[in-house]
Amino acid sequence: MSLFSVVSANAQRVSSHLQTLYTFNEGQGDTVRDRSGAGKPLDLKIQAAKGVDWKDGALVIRSSTSIISVTPATKIIDSVKRSGEITIEAWIKPANVSQAGPARIVSLSSDTSQRNVTLGQDKNMVDIRLRSTKTDRNGLPSIASPGKSLQTKLTHVVFTRDRKGTATVYLDGRKVANRNVAGDFGNWDAKHRLTLANEATGDRPWIGELHLVAIFDSALSESQVKQNFAAGSKPSPPKPPSLASVSASLFNHDVAPLFAKHCLECHDSAIKKGELDLSRRTAALAGGESGEVIVPGKSADSLLWQSVSSDEMPKDRAPLSKDEKAALKSWLDSGAVYSVDRIDPVIYLHGGGSSDVWVQRLTVTEYITTVRRAVGVDIAKEAHEILPPDLRADGFRNTAYNLSVDLKHVEAYARLAEIAVQRMDVMKFAARFSKSTKLSTDDTMRDHVAAMGKWLFRGPLNEREINAYSGITTTVASAGGDFKQAMTYTIEAMLQSPRFIYRIERQNDAGGSHAVDSYELASRLSYILWGAPPDEVLLQAADRGDLQDAAKLNAQVKRMLNEPLAKDRSAEFVSDWLNLSRLKNMRPDPKRFPNWDAKLADDMRDETLAYFQDVVWKENRPLSDLLDAQFTYATPELAKHYGLKPIGKGLLRYDVSSVPGRGGLLTQGSVLTVGGDGASMVSRGLFVLDDLLRGTINAPPPCVDTTPPPTKAGLTQRGIAEQRIADVKCGVCHVRFEPLAFGLEKFDGVGAFHEQDQFGNKLRDDGEVLFPGDAKPVKYQSSAELMKVLSESDRVRESLTWKVTQFALGRPLTAADAPIVAAIHKSAQSAGGTYPSLMTAIVLSDLVQKTGPMETRDTGK
Repeated sequence: MSLFSVVSANAQRVSSHLQTLYTFNEGQGDTVRDRSGAGKPLDLKIQAAKGVDWKDGALVIRSSTSIISVTPATKIIDSVKRSGEITIEAWIKPANVSQAGPARIVSLSSDTSQRNVTLGQDKNMVDIRLRSTKTDRNGLPSIASPGKSLQTKLTHVVFTRDRKGTATVYLDGRKVANRNVAGDFGNWDAKHRLTLANEATGDRPWIGELHLVAIFDSALSESQVKQNFAAGSKPSPPKPPSLASVSASLFNHDVAPLFAKHCLECHDSAIKKGELDLSRRTAALAGGESGEVIVPGKSADSLLWQSVSSDEMPKDRAPLSKDEKAALKSWLDSGAVYSVDRIDPVIYLHGGGSSDVWVQRLTVTEYITTVRRAVGVDIAKEAHEILPPDLRADGFRNTAYNLSVDLKHVEAYARLAEIAVQRMDVMKFAARFSKSTKLSTDDTMRDHVAAMGKWLFRGPLNEREINAYSGITTTVASAGGDFKQAMTYTIEAMLQSPRFIYRIERQNDAGGSHAVDSYELASRLSYILWGAPPDEVLLQAADRGDLQDAAKLNAQVKRMLNEPLAKDRSAEFVSDWLNLSRLKNMRPDPKRFPNWDAKLADDMRDETLAYFQDVVWKENRPLSDLLDAQFTYATPELAKHYGLKPIGKGLLRYDVSSVPGRGGLLTQGSVLTVGGDGASMVSRGLFVLDDLLRGTINAPPPCVDTTPPPTKAGLTQRGIAEQRIADVKCGVCHVRFEPLAFGLEKFDGVGAFHEQDQFGNKLRDDGEVLFPGDAKPVKYQSSAELMKVLSESDRVRESLTWKVTQFALGRPLTAADAPIVAAIHKSAQSAGGTYPSLMTAIVLSDLVQKTGPMETRDTGK
């Protein structure tokens, strides 16, 4: 008995990356339905219905006809152009082995000499023509199966081509042909329709039986091809999900976020109020001091459900919504499956699903750099003066949802475009794209506009855009203007175009995850690594399709990280992460700090930036070493402020290995001043919790007075914090973060070090760190020990990965991102945990390489 006959009844087909699927089980009529479920269905019309017969889940083509889409096959063309990969699969039974031409079985084309791809029959062989930037518009040279490989029996035919250019032909699950088809699909024609059993012009008919046709925007692996062969020509309906998988899905999408938001504040491994820990499955099923709270499969018997449904829990908080209660009840009834070892509340802070960004305005800094790199003009002064400043959201200024545009922006961009063009050498710039200086209305000018626009817009223009910008030159010509004027107006228009001001990517209406195209990837790489547009080298790599080749992509990333722009971009990260711009607004209380000099704030900012550059770039140390490196940078004034002996003029490197209390990021004035000049345990503790440990704390109840009480003789900031921690109402939250700042008590509100405060109270620097997810805190005896504990913490290392990844993507991370971020972290740590290794892992991950629903992406596991 054959493999096919044994497993075909139960095997499931590969469904990821499917774009169209035709199973021919309509049984009648002139329409073949697209059963893929991907995006808008691409149904096909049978042009000559008399030439076909419907038979048992197959379409028998007896005479010449065309089975063709009414509209262009946009979803296939767009998704394949993006991914650089394709699979065409067909179960067919040829009527004879004399058909040639090749006879078209599956074709994306317009006529006999223009196609994107065609799978056809050439007598007793399968012949595939695939258009790329390295083949002609007819897809030649073609790739074919061996002679006599195709017979008049039901046959499974598969053609794949991956991003590296490897094209493969399979017959009945066996690889029969393989060669390289170089280039990419950037030259695919968007107007081609999908045709079965003929050419669009009706003059390359194929006769036989069609049992199944599918097209994917990925190259199926050999094992996936065999899986589809084993599934047979009549796909079995998908198996209904098991109760356990339903419960796991409910947990992922509804219950884990619900617990994180409403329950773990009191019922995690550390607090365990009522001896109940809901953060881990084993602990949750063990219950608390009231006994079992979760009875899998029986919500009515579960104390958890009883307390939630009656609104007894959450205590002192708003009750769960109707939908939240319904999800919890369904989860309990379906088996109460935990799909993770531990619920980490922070990953659910911004929701569970994908939050991909397709439109993102350039920040002010990115805009300035983009203008300078694109046209060679520095408009930094004017841009900072007339553009509204970017505001921080979720910790960074490049957060996409916060980069809105109002009328003031529009007016500013128009004025800045005018200023830029006035300062440019327009003729020299135009000459980069064409030798012609003739103001014409022919294709020469259109080609010139297209080439110039491709550079300014970081990717090719479409026909509509070429028409629009060429129209400017035509208008100038008709008004009697010259070539320079035409170029000036065209460049000015382009510099205020949304395609220049925004990073815009195309969405795929077919759904699912897919690779971004070469030009979108080039922009992602350049703005993530540089905060700037792609240079000529990177754009040329996109032109050649090199970014689809892993080795060539790695080489580009390595080159880019060695450029000065990469250092500048990393400085933007640390400046945003630590909110260093707030230092320019520091106004300490002059009564408490009469010797404060406003210049010290600038020195503190410069200290942190220089320190970061030294650790990250000069010494290429792991990012976590930022917490404990035994040196700093200071001016003579800042050195004196810190109690160091000045060693010279300017910003110089100081060894602080023997200086009590100094050493590491948390001991620098730029961080110690967080929250103002009050040396607040709350502000400092929350900084460590949020920015280093990725912990979460719910907002205090509205009835709580959050005004910090002042210190006095016999009562330090630490003493005040300990009183809050001991308070029944406050302690459950404050115990999570205020002890994190105990090691910093000897530093006052402007970063100076003291053994006692202004009231003569002796200050301490011992304490403990409660890492999120742990049941017991880690004790430390001094600020130096605190820095060591933090720098050696896996949680801190993971947090730095999350922070850098968030900045790179320009959006908060969600639960759907978590598996991929974990893979990024693992890859970066194995390469040393340095900033370059982390950035490399980020840009090579699916978070950058692909777009679409995160649940369908590879996680690297």
